[in-house]
Order: sequence, then structure tokens, then C-alpha cells
Amino acid sequence: MAAHARRTFGDALMSTGAVVLLLLMLVAIDDRVREQVSASFRTAPSTDLVSAGTILQNIATIVFSAARHQTIQHAPLVIFVVAASLLTLFMIRT
Repeated sequence: MAAHARRTFGDALMSTGAVVLLLLMLVAIDDRVREQVSASFRTAPSTDLVSAGTILQNIATIVFSAARHQTIQHAPLVIFVVAASLLTLFMIRT
């Protein structure tokens, strides 16, 4: 049972790391995402607590917009990466 819990924790940690890595890549690539993230860290803590929902919604909107724009711009590469990921997943599972 301890091995199962350790594996579950490791999988959750890897998934979280992948999301953080994706967000960092978007921040490095897209200026709109970089500006929004830096603006959220520049605000005063009291105003940050009051408008946390609005800030998160703005960041999510810009991240999804940037991801969609990058995906449309690099569609062949995205298709290749998705296909390679699926093939790798199937190879690991068997």
C-alpha cells in the first residue's frame, strides 16, 4: 500500500511539474502572458487579496489565448508532439 501511495504522489508531482513547465514556457514565449504574470506580482498584497479572482481569470484568459495562438501558428509541430506522446504512452503501458 505504501508503494501505491508513493506512486500516486509521484504521478501527481510529475503532472504538477508538467503544468508549471508549460506555464513557464508560455511566459518565456508570449509577451502578453509575461506582462500579465509580472503585473500580478507587482500589485500590493491588500489589493491582490481583494481582486484575486479577477487576476486569475485574466491570467487564465491570456494563457489560453496564447496557447491557442501558438497551437494555430505551429499546428504541424503540435500534431507531431501529440502523436509522439500517444505513441510513447502506448509503448510505456505495454
